[in-house]
Amino acid sequence: MLSLFDKGPPPSCPPQFNLAAYGLRHSTETPAKTALELVGGPHQIIWSYRQLEQAVLATGAGLLDRGLRPGDLVLLRLGHSVDFPLSFLGAIAVGLVPVPCAAQLTEVETAKIIHDLAPAAIIHDPKIACLATEHAANTACQTIDLAALRDMRHAPPAAYLYGDPNRLAYIVYTSGTSGTPRAVMHAHRVIWARQMMGPDWTDIHSTDRLLHAGAFNWTYTLGTGLLDPWRCGATAIISETLGDVASLRQLLDQHEITIFAAAPGVFRKILTDETILKLPKLRHALSAGEKMPDTLQNAWRATTGCPVYEAYGMSECSTFISASPAHPARPGTLGRPQTGRRVAIVDADGPVAVGTKGMIAVSRHDQGLMLGYRHENGALRRLVADEWFVTGDQGIMDQDGQIEYCGRADDIMTAGGYRVSPLEVESALRLYPNIGDVAVTEVEVKPQVFVIAAFHTGAADLDHVVVKRFVKTQLAQYKQPRLYIHICRLPTGPNNKIMRHKLRDYYKASA
Repeated sequence: MLSLFDKGPPPSCPPQFNLAAYGLRHSTETPAKTALELVGGPHQIIWSYRQLEQAVLATGAGLLDRGLRPGDLVLLRLGHSVDFPLSFLGAIAVGLVPVPCAAQLTEVETAKIIHDLAPAAIIHDPKIACLATEHAANTACQTIDLAALRDMRHAPPAAYLYGDPNRLAYIVYTSGTSGTPRAVMHAHRVIWARQMMGPDWTDIHSTDRLLHAGAFNWTYTLGTGLLDPWRCGATAIISETLGDVASLRQLLDQHEITIFAAAPGVFRKILTDETILKLPKLRHALSAGEKMPDTLQNAWRATTGCPVYEAYGMSECSTFISASPAHPARPGTLGRPQTGRRVAIVDADGPVAVGTKGMIAVSRHDQGLMLGYRHENGALRRLVADEWFVTGDQGIMDQDGQIEYCGRADDIMTAGGYRVSPLEVESALRLYPNIGDVAVTEVEVKPQVFVIAAFHTGAADLDHVVVKRFVKTQLAQYKQPRLYIHICRLPTGPNNKIMRHKLRDYYKASA
């Protein structure tokens, strides 16, 4: 029996389609219902479905009035505010291609993206690092500031631009194994594919109130925290105070949250004071971004009385393996592929036998799979047997389709829900004087808690305060090493490749 899970075809996407229109379709059915609540700040802010759609379509009209045309790329350099989803959906509604990226990126990192994209416009919050003004002064690219963006909401709304569901909708960046971030191109159909997550992960209904702990401009928040509730006619709730664990505990109780979504690190922080959380309205929680330990899942259930369901995915295909109320994951597993997905564990020749370790792969025909990487001719890479897109993660599938996660097959790290290439971090660190040879990997600082550590061979140890100050100018916070460890030499193999597992062993032995 092969490690292949295929439970029927997914529903067919309509031939004329628009991601934003599908995501906001409940604005017609329940226009007065609350679509979005911003909580935790001095004043609670409420957006109805009608208000949300009007603001999205007015934003789209305003972007077209600035001379932008369907197919143009629009870089979003926005912080944690409702400006982000309105810009993202407003651009998509009228056929523009938004490119969201993490607010934590530095000017150096942003400059590389701008050079790579050559966007037609940059929507820029001045609080967010970006060389937008300098770039716009020397190119055809225009900069749209927050004041101009918000003025657009008073314009007459545009109409949705419908078309082929396979056309480009938006681009996101992900860490590449080469050390250079790669531009992942997604089609309008990607939101249609999210239907498969409903029964087999999120279990969202129109009566739910979903609180997501992430920032607006994180793709996990955008998908699970906003688009999923909206496409189901539910209410999305976002905290204005990011990182405030005490505030999250209060919000879960005071705002009658029925579903809570976060990365594993947030769950861990909420549970640190061992307070029993009485949340009678909470049905379950959702976790994604990185593997959640069984011990943490058990601790959450013991503290809240509610289960947490985990999902596995990637920037190229969002989540496609998960646990759910109908199909809980067995201990030690991620869950099983969602109904409508075709997923396998493969080697170089295709699916392997059940119980055999291999690479987790998803069908290249999956409606949620990316179109390809920009500047790579749109072709899918990492294909096995012309059918399977390989994720880079290893797993074992049992006879029921449950999949055990066995770690990465390469050196990609996970930090705060983001995947980070050690090569990208090393490249930035080598710019620091007298650092010597340098290698980066994840180390376990306490049970199930991993951080990025940089091992360096300079003649002397570094001044950690100074090097951290330098790294802040080069890398987003989630990419920055937490530890700097002086070592005599880096362990390498016969082909001079760095043996990162030996660095982890060295840290463990010396800790």
